Amino acid sequence: MLRSNEPKPDATETAPTRNGGHAAREPQPHRTVDRVTQILEEVVYHPGMTFAELARALEAPKSSVYGFIQGLLAKGWLYEEDHRFFLGPAVYGLTIASGHIRAGLVSHADLLALHEETGAPVFLGVQAGDNLFYIDEVGGDAISGIEARSNIRRTLIGTASGKALLAARSDAELRTYLRRRNAEEAAAVDVFLGQLEEIRRTRIATNVRLSGTRFAIGTTVRNRSGEAVAAITLVGRTPDLQPRAKELGELLLRHVDAWAKRSLKPREAI
Repeated sequence: MLRSNEPKPDATETAPTRNGGHAAREPQPHRTVDRVTQILEEVVYHPGMTFAELARALEAPKSSVYGFIQGLLAKGWLYEEDHRFFLGPAVYGLTIASGHIRAGLVSHADLLALHEETGAPVFLGVQAGDNLFYIDEVGGDAISGIEARSNIRRTLIGTASGKALLAARSDAELRTYLRRRNAEEAAAVDVFLGQLEEIRRTRIATNVRLSGTRFAIGTTVRNRSGEAVAAITLVGRTPDLQPRAKELGELLLRHVDAWAKRSLKPREAI
C-alpha cells in the first residue's frame, strides 16, 4: 500500500509480473500527442492551412489548437506566413541529422568535390512549406556567403533551386502552390511559367538576382526512388557563370545522378 507521500505508478510504465519482471504493454494513444501530430500531418498534406482550417480538421476547441500551434511555432516545427502554416525548419533539421540528405545522400565532401570541379560556390537547400532553406554550403564568396547566412529562407519561385523543386512537382501540386502566390509575386510567376517546360526537359533551372549581377544554376537531388528531396545550386558573378551555363548544368547532373544511386547510410559520427 502506498504512503501518501509516495508517487503513484506512472500509468505508462510496464506492469510487474509474478517473477519480478515487467510485462510489455500495448502503446496507448495520448490526446495531446495525437493532436500535435495531427497538426503536423495536416500541414504536411495541406501546406498553407489557416488556423480556422486546422481547428476544424482537429475538431478541437480553438483555444487548445491555438496553444498547440504556438508551441510548435516557438520550437520551429511550424512557421507562419500570411496567417497560413507550413512545416518549419526543425523538421528538416531532423532529416539532416538522420542522414537522409547530407550524411546519407549528399555529404559535405560531395559539395566540396562539386565546388572544386566547377570553381563556383555550392549551396544545398531543402523545401520547407513554400520556402527554400539553405542547409550547407561550400566556397561561398563574400556576397553569396553573407546573403545565404542572413536570409536562409527564400521563396521557391525566386531561386534556381526552388524553381527546380517546383518543376519536379505534379501539375496538381504546382497549381495549388501557384494559387497561393500574392500579387507581388505575379511577375515571378510569369517568368517561372515561361521557363517551366525547359526546366522539366533539361532538369536545370537558372535565376538572376541583385540587378543582374548574380547568376544561379540549380537542379534537384533525388533519392533512389526518384523523389526530389533537396536541390543543389551553383551561385556566382553573372559574367563568370552565365557563359558556362551549359557546361555547369552537365556537371550538376553528373554529380546528382551519381548521388541518387547510393543507398542511404546512417549519419556519420560527430
